[in-house]
Amino acid sequence: MSEYQTILVTTEAAVTTVTLNRPEKKNPIGPLVCGELVHALTTIKADNNARVVVLTGAGNVFSAGGDLSLMSKAPSSDSPTIAPASLVELFTSMHNLGKPIIASVPGPALAGGLGLMVACDLVVASDAAVFGTTEIAVGLWPMMITAEITRSVGRKKTLEMMLTGAKMTAAEALACGLVNQVVPSLVLQQTTMELAQRIASRSPAAMALGLRAFYRSQDMEYEPQLRFLESELGRVLALEDAAEGITAFLQKRPAVWKGR
Repeated sequence: MSEYQTILVTTEAAVTTVTLNRPEKKNPIGPLVCGELVHALTTIKADNNARVVVLTGAGNVFSAGGDLSLMSKAPSSDSPTIAPASLVELFTSMHNLGKPIIASVPGPALAGGLGLMVACDLVVASDAAVFGTTEIAVGLWPMMITAEITRSVGRKKTLEMMLTGAKMTAAEALACGLVNQVVPSLVLQQTTMELAQRIASRSPAAMALGLRAFYRSQDMEYEPQLRFLESELGRVLALEDAAEGITAFLQKRPAVWKGR
């Protein structure tokens, strides 16, 4: 669709594929990307012919996470075609879609990119993919995606990921429940589409009601948690260490922490 600047939307039979489309930047996530994804999901929700969504990343990366360059400066004054949105709006839109979303992960899914992946209902990953909550390395904390990861992975493993920032292999991600399937890179797209088509053959009404019941019963406190994490993210971004970590990352030098 021509109105999108950061994503591509294509349809094959009953499956709509949404592709994060800034491979030269490793498909970063920011307000414009979130806004375009929310807009695309709203359109897909209203389309009775679209029964399953596949979310993937262009190139050999799913998403390396939040766009740090946007966190360290004021937003651009340019007016995008689609209104920007936050992760709160994006994640709630995903869980309120009423149609299954399958993440097809060709490569790294890190930081906010990992959160976006986990927010999908199912995940098929390449055996070459790596995963991690790497925010701590630049003096940040994965506030927003906490709401997603803690609902898929146990508390101890989640805290290990967040405190160390260590990356895990596809096999390790499968073992701890972050992904559903791991397949060779060459058959990732085929495997994902076969799964999507199989699910698309099921009752869309039953899936809509089932997904609604699943998320409403499991996540009764979900949106308040996201609102709280959003405010806590603001506090983290106000830290001197956060400013230093982002600046050091952009300048490609070691960070000098001040502990405040």
